[in-house]
Amino acid sequence: MNGAQPPTAPTVPTTPREAAEGALLDAAERLLVSVGYAAVTTRRLAEEAGVNHGLVHYYFGSMDNLLVRTLERFTQTLIARQRAMYAAEVPFVERWREAMRYLDEDFSSGYQKVWFELQALGWNRPEMRDRIARVTGEWYAVVREAFERGRHEHEIDIPLDALVTLVATFNQGIILERLSGIDNGHRALLDWIDEWLEATR
Repeated sequence: MNGAQPPTAPTVPTTPREAAEGALLDAAERLLVSVGYAAVTTRRLAEEAGVNHGLVHYYFGSMDNLLVRTLERFTQTLIARQRAMYAAEVPFVERWREAMRYLDEDFSSGYQKVWFELQALGWNRPEMRDRIARVTGEWYAVVREAFERGRHEHEIDIPLDALVTLVATFNQGIILERLSGIDNGHRALLDWIDEWLEATR
């Protein structure tokens, strides 16, 4: 797999089923990053996980369900990390800088590719779209929590809902361009935001 291993919280399986499910979810993470969802077949996934291919549908119902479960599990770990960081009693600018470092970490771990791969999956599978949209909604909730206090610290005179949408779509825009091999102006923009936050502390 390219990049670091996804930082999914390790669990200790207590039953053969839990062990097989965990192995399949771990394998799905690796394959989504390395080859993308279009190339993840039931047999390839089972081979990567070291289990019988019949267990994919037996335990998860469908490949789509397994892949979305993979995204949901991955997201839970990162959101817990993000909330812990934003809860720290430090100036907002320090939390923002840490969040931008996480943006780099999550690119290296492959999470962003998994997230966007499955957003594309949802475009053509309406039954999956709502679940993937809920994952995006969880990130919006994290941004809202962060900026409820941050905008007062820096006297940002933008309605909270508008600010949350601006920041969330800004992050997704950077992620999409990075995944497409584009980084023109990213560093300049992030440096400008950092300087502005520092100046308005």
